[in-house]
Amino acid sequence: MRYFGVASVTIAAIGLVSVLSGTATAATAATEQDAAQSCGAIELSGSLPAPPEGMSVQQTVTIGEDCEPELGPVEYVPVESPATDLTSTAAASRQIRSWSEMYDCCNIRMTGLYSTADWNTEDGRIVTATTTATQEWNREPWNAGWSLESASDTQDCAEDCSVVNHDAVADFSYQGIFDPTGNRYANTHHSSIQLNADATADCTFDVQLKNTFIGWNWQRGCE
Repeated sequence: MRYFGVASVTIAAIGLVSVLSGTATAATAATEQDAAQSCGAIELSGSLPAPPEGMSVQQTVTIGEDCEPELGPVEYVPVESPATDLTSTAAASRQIRSWSEMYDCCNIRMTGLYSTADWNTEDGRIVTATTTATQEWNREPWNAGWSLESASDTQDCAEDCSVVNHDAVADFSYQGIFDPTGNRYANTHHSSIQLNADATADCTFDVQLKNTFIGWNWQRGCE
């Protein structure tokens, strides 16, 4: 298994076909175009350091014209509200949020996994920590589109910890205008956050795509 490796099929066409929703002709055209332009299965991974207080760190990975993942720059962007509250020189409270989102070439978000972690530190220990995960996905008319198949999140320590690890997984399937059978597409997002006693953190991400198009892009980040 290769990360950021060559996709199983290489093609030269670009983008998703535009279709007229709700017609058999559009569904057939979408299926045929998909078969011609598919990049096949791709698995991507990466990590980002938690940014300084008041900043967001983010990165985009795009499926290029040769079906190779193209790594975008790591960008630091100011956020409106700082995530750290320094209550004293010995104690600190911090929140960090991470996101892993798949977009199509028209910049429509297909699936997303989001994690939030709050932790308090004092005297070189994590006093308390709480973590959560949520998921979002794109639906189409007539009860079609992406669906959440399963989701989980775990936390290995909650009180008096040297380090806390949070892992979240979300599995999505698709059945709709671009594939009436429901067999062609599936996205699995996996996000992890490591919380440290010095109020720092690390965000790691993985996504497994059963089938992809040129121009699809994976947007990941934490703040």
